[in-house]
Amino acid sequence: MNIDLTNTTSSKVNAALVEARRAAGGPAVGMVLTLVVVTDEGNHYDALKAAADASREHPSRILAVIKRPGRTPRDRRTARLDAEVRLGGDVGGGETVVLRLHGELADHADSVVLPLLLPDAPVVVWWPVDAPARPAQDPLGALAQRRITDAYAVEQPLEQLAARAAGYAPGDTDLAWTRLTPWRAMLAAALDQARTEVTSAVVESEADNPSAELLARWFADRLKVPVEQVVTAGPVVTGVRLRTATGDIHIDRPDGPVATLSIPGQPTRTLALKVRSTADLIAEELRRLDPDEAYAAALRARVTAPAASATSQKHEQKEQQDV
Repeated sequence: MNIDLTNTTSSKVNAALVEARRAAGGPAVGMVLTLVVVTDEGNHYDALKAAADASREHPSRILAVIKRPGRTPRDRRTARLDAEVRLGGDVGGGETVVLRLHGELADHADSVVLPLLLPDAPVVVWWPVDAPARPAQDPLGALAQRRITDAYAVEQPLEQLAARAAGYAPGDTDLAWTRLTPWRAMLAAALDQARTEVTSAVVESEADNPSAELLARWFADRLKVPVEQVVTAGPVVTGVRLRTATGDIHIDRPDGPVATLSIPGQPTRTLALKVRSTADLIAEELRRLDPDEAYAAALRARVTAPAASATSQKHEQKEQQDV
């Protein structure tokens, strides 16, 4: 069921939600949280599809905020709210409201969203693209217990991570970190089996990959070892190597959903390590609404590159002498 509202108000949108639930035969509200998706026209379809898929695990009221400030001075002075209420069908296990904020109203999205939040339920704000530098200080971010960004969706992801570290507040997280969950779980399990001390680490990935950068920082924070970052053809993170006195612990995923795990003294194993969809990542983040302390520590950690070996130092000195 879809209800279109033009030049409307938040109170009329709430009334339309009640009407839609009654028409669908489900007047009781069974949602567990409000998910606010702040996006644009070009990305709202994919973002809403991911949010709807995630809501099958976490029934939610999804509020899609699309800001349209206008291109001309007259359009920018005009304030108008258009809304679309969606219930049933492909919207997942909850209800969806698409809010288009025109003109001056685009600068006051929080005043539109606040009356539409579920009472006594957590609020999560997700920026699929173009997140603010300090999400917790954004008017919409201030309404939420959890704020989700995605450094992978920007042109300069490593600079974005630097901004995230400077403006971090408890409740912030990034999908670049969420993508690492299977890697971190497998590496932790491998270290439990190997029972040896790690002396250095290597992370292999495509260039400027924020997940690889966070993984390197995680090693630096947890293992206190130097980390080398190697650029490959991708996609995303393709391999991790933990160097120990007894040999390398190595996870290799050159392509596809399958990886191999090598542990010294044990047979090589095949692992399922696919690149997960955005819906899976959002569903994982919605399972926990407390601050992610591991993400905060990794975000702020500093990576130290391994020192050059004596052989490589001699080679560099010889090249300098030849020059």
